[in-house]
Amino acid sequence: MNLTLTRALWSWAAALALALLAIIPFATDVRAIAVVMVLLMLILVWFRAGKQAARQSKRMDSSSLPAADYRHPVVLVCGDGLTGLFGDTPADQLALRTTGQGCYLRVARLEHLSVTIAGIEAQRPGWRGQYSVMFVVNPGEHTDDAVLASQVRVICHQIALVRRRGIALPLMLTSYLQASGAEGAWFNWEGGQSSLAVYEDGACTGLVDWQRQGSDWAEGARRLQSCVQLNSVTAWLQESVLPHLAARGTGKPVGLPTACAIALVQALPGAVTGNLWQQWLRQKTALVNPEPALSGMDRSLTFPDPILPLLPVSTAPSPINRASVIAIWLFALAALIAVLSSAWQNTSLIRQISDELHRYQSIPESLHPDQHAAFAREEAVTILRQHALRLDSYNRNGEPLALGFGLYRGEPMRVPLQDLLTRHRPPTQAPMKAPAPVRLDSLSLFKSGSAQLKSDSAKVLINALVDIKAQPGWLIVIAGHTDAIGNAEHNLKLSRDRAASVRDWMQRMGDIADSCFVIQGLGATQPVASNDTENGRAANRRVDIRLVPEEGACAPSASGPGRQPLSHSATFND
Repeated sequence: MNLTLTRALWSWAAALALALLAIIPFATDVRAIAVVMVLLMLILVWFRAGKQAARQSKRMDSSSLPAADYRHPVVLVCGDGLTGLFGDTPADQLALRTTGQGCYLRVARLEHLSVTIAGIEAQRPGWRGQYSVMFVVNPGEHTDDAVLASQVRVICHQIALVRRRGIALPLMLTSYLQASGAEGAWFNWEGGQSSLAVYEDGACTGLVDWQRQGSDWAEGARRLQSCVQLNSVTAWLQESVLPHLAARGTGKPVGLPTACAIALVQALPGAVTGNLWQQWLRQKTALVNPEPALSGMDRSLTFPDPILPLLPVSTAPSPINRASVIAIWLFALAALIAVLSSAWQNTSLIRQISDELHRYQSIPESLHPDQHAAFAREEAVTILRQHALRLDSYNRNGEPLALGFGLYRGEPMRVPLQDLLTRHRPPTQAPMKAPAPVRLDSLSLFKSGSAQLKSDSAKVLINALVDIKAQPGWLIVIAGHTDAIGNAEHNLKLSRDRAASVRDWMQRMGDIADSCFVIQGLGATQPVASNDTENGRAANRRVDIRLVPEEGACAPSASGPGRQPLSHSATFND
């Protein structure tokens, strides 16, 4: 997939993610963070895809590749004998050979197979169904079975990486054996076959028929010797290479090759003394055939063109079609998430309203409910009113996308909820009875002729304060009284000052708001006994505290921070 399509797909995925963030009811801060992360991820992927495309373009010179409409097999050649196949081309340069049957591309190192295919795919995205791997294993170039086994595991891993991207990548195992005779013929056995097939001069015959078709006695003898050698190298491949390709215990198995091709050559460029082929012959026959490379012989190797028709080639979907399919799947995934979110949100809405209805109906309704029940019932009604306003808004303006997609379930509950709220009546409360005033003797609070509280008056005031609880709609009225002895104006001022002293103490100790108090200085105008006797004058010297109902008095808003409204009443006598 080219750079344009890659960026378009990532942009489409980001747009779908942003649409989901707008639909799903996340918190505002969570939604803002998610939007920023999506945009940053898009920018990062955008530039990373550009850099990766630039690296692949630099690594793969597309000018030397066949045209984009090339439809023959594209074979990635790796393993042994690369010099004999492609010459001495530097490893960092693209080496390819194009024949009438296919295009061969060199992979200088086994570890570069997946990267090379990715680079070609970026330049020729329509070739996905044409790739195959030609893994060359020449027994004459190896001396250690463990090293060869490690190379097989590497190629298995690389093939698995490529197949994980959806590319079939069939494997053709190829081997060149240094031997005399049979030049120009290719011998192959496919998976499940027990005998070799010979491809020569455009014809395919069995190994036995090919042996019998010799032009003379000497040619027949050479072909007989070649058959022995071919059977031996076939046995070696089945014993030393194929088990590593199909074994599940080590690496990543790729299964049996699609084709196994063998060619006999006069000179093997990378042949070494004491190689695995010589070791195998010595072990099986006790004979050693060093097969020295003759000077002046052609060391180039031929490509297995006759075998290429056996490799499966398919027409891969165009990059635009594949990108369209991926975009459709992304849209389907986003739509599924949106529908699931809508279903969950509708279920949550119905559950919330149902729970509040059950809560409201579980509170017993009576003519004069207690304060706790009345508060709980009114609280439930307040929440139900909020739900009713929400459902009414959805009815007038349409439900939001978070509840939409044909899954909205709030409309059937709207009318019953409004009927319940219409029938609701707030509880009536019996009028509260004002408590009796508290009266304290002045001598217990003040010295004679003084408005300053005694040091030992706190106990008397505390006992009285315990019974005083201010509440909304009630005033704490503090009235000071004196006897008739002395100047009337002085007594009037003294009575008011004493009421103010009691008010200040209560306000300070009880943390009661100013709006809850009213003070009065009445002097000797309201006696409760005769001023002609000492006992009567003592009774007249007093401070009365009582609770008086008044609308809007001692409201909670008038209380300072941390002040708790009080209820009940008390009267102090001084």
